Amino acid sequence: MEKMLLFSRWDTEGVEVSDPGLRDQINLTPVLLPRSEGRLAPVQFQKSRINIVERFMNKLMVPGHRGKKHKLTSGRCVGQTLNLYNHIIKAFEIIEKKTKKNPVLVLVKAIENSAPIEEVASYRMGGIVARNAVVVTPQRRVDLALRHLAQGIYKSSFSNRRPLYEVIADELITASNNDSKSFAVSERNRLEKEAEGAR
Repeated sequence: MEKMLLFSRWDTEGVEVSDPGLRDQINLTPVLLPRSEGRLAPVQFQKSRINIVERFMNKLMVPGHRGKKHKLTSGRCVGQTLNLYNHIIKAFEIIEKKTKKNPVLVLVKAIENSAPIEEVASYRMGGIVARNAVVVTPQRRVDLALRHLAQGIYKSSFSNRRPLYEVIADELITASNNDSKSFAVSERNRLEKEAEGAR
């Protein structure tokens, strides 16, 4: 019996999540085409059952706003699935060529390096707003990592002549190397530094 390969090219069975906190949240079940058509969307907390490549692609369609009151928005983004699939395949080919590694492994490593462990929670206490460091839940860690990777790609590709697949490949390789040049890694460092100051 033949193995099921992602996009008929890459094997996800050999990829392991080294962060024990994220093992249950990063789904690497082999799929041919990462497209669930929103079957798990109505069920709460079922995001972790969706393949991680599909979650990454969904996040790229709408990276989400940055800052309070939607100061920097991504409202202009439209989800063209087939177009994005072609960009992801080309990006994975570039990653494989540059790193000589499985691109799914590079994506998983990038998520692990971009996932913050602590962040700051604000709450009202009397007449003041108090800030306290809190430990981030595993599901939110993956959500934040995917959001920051997508926003870093969106920021780099906006008003840029470079093709989208090159920007995706560069961001994932930089984040997988835990390099602070990556927007996602620098955001994780910023959140954890804020949390350290609020302890």
